[in-house]
Amino acid sequence: MRTGQEGNHSSLRKPAVPNRSSHHFFIVNPHAGRGSVERQWPHILERARQCLGPIRFRLTEGPGDAVLFTREALLGGADVIVCVGGDGTLNEVVTGMMDKHGPMRPEALLGLIPNGTGCDFTRTVRIPRNPGDALDVIASAACQPLDLGRLSYSDNEGRHSVRHFHNVTSFGLGGEVDERVNRTTKVLGGFFSFLWATLMTALQYRGKEVFFRTDGSAEQSATVLNFVIGNGQYHGGGMWVAPEASVSDGLFHVTIIGDYSLPEIFIHFPKLYNGKLFSLKKVRSLTAKRIEARSAERVLLDVDGEQPGVLPATAEIVPAALRLIVPAVSSRQ
Repeated sequence: MRTGQEGNHSSLRKPAVPNRSSHHFFIVNPHAGRGSVERQWPHILERARQCLGPIRFRLTEGPGDAVLFTREALLGGADVIVCVGGDGTLNEVVTGMMDKHGPMRPEALLGLIPNGTGCDFTRTVRIPRNPGDALDVIASAACQPLDLGRLSYSDNEGRHSVRHFHNVTSFGLGGEVDERVNRTTKVLGGFFSFLWATLMTALQYRGKEVFFRTDGSAEQSATVLNFVIGNGQYHGGGMWVAPEASVSDGLFHVTIIGDYSLPEIFIHFPKLYNGKLFSLKKVRSLTAKRIEARSAERVLLDVDGEQPGVLPATAEIVPAALRLIVPAVSSRQ
């Protein structure tokens, strides 16, 4: 496998990481945003040199590269890992920063220059989409704790797998939508790609019976359109499915959307985007630190916009797992 590209550049200005000269390592997905990252990268790189001084970088070529490159960078002494891409790339970077015991380097910071199909996570943490503005945020090095979810599940080949997620895991309609989005060209862009895929999937989808328990409570059953485990507030290209969620409160915010008929789905569809979802009788919410779910049916998972597997699955919160660089007004030092 080719290992991408990397560079080293002279220092002009350093962010405020305590007690050392910061070593910034950029993990860049050139295919993100329908190839727009590849087009923008030379300009981002030039601005990064001006803002941050010496940097190194790797360009991913396929799934799993960002996990590997992140781990190599941390083992090589990187202080700040910067993801350039969408939620899928960020999920791999986050996974690379963690091992089975916790964060590989607890003192390392995570930065983000968002550009992808959905980029839903940035809606919660208010990181700007403009690359220059995002670099200014990274240069400031103001940070807040970032909770993660640790997900144990069955992959699409039936093998037991474990991964982390930073934004949302859902199952039901969300997994079916991901599968449809990820096998298309995404030529419509993030919002319209997810909107089209959701509408097309809803035409054929029927609610799935799932069995779940939260924080060790008695098992419950429900027939669901979608079951959302939120660390962040948005998924699916802007659906506001967990309005009360916080990435640093040590809790999952769970939204259970019941079994709606096709006409009901279309009538209530705008409520997925305007935060009024909980006004519906078939929608309920709860908070938990651990969720276990299973089903006798094949129920697809959506994990930060990717479709890696199926139920059964167990999600556990990992409080304050990483330190995320955010705009200074949003920071929680």
